[in-house]
Amino acid sequence: MTPRTKASLLWGVVGALAFLVLVQGYDLVVGLDVGFASRFAVAALVGVVAAGLTHRLRPRFEPKGRT
Repeated sequence: MTPRTKASLLWGVVGALAFLVLVQGYDLVVGLDVGFASRFAVAALVGVVAAGLTHRLRPRFEPKGRT
């Protein structure tokens, strides 16, 4: 596995976990009526999108070798 792929997958995990933390906090404050399956499905979607965007946009944000 290349470092770029590994970093992208890790950012996907971070995005999914961050989404789950936000949903849990919202549930504690407001009382959300959404089941666990739908929460994890949306979190998986958020993780896939975060990993895909990170993989696609990483070359744009890498340093160009200039000082």
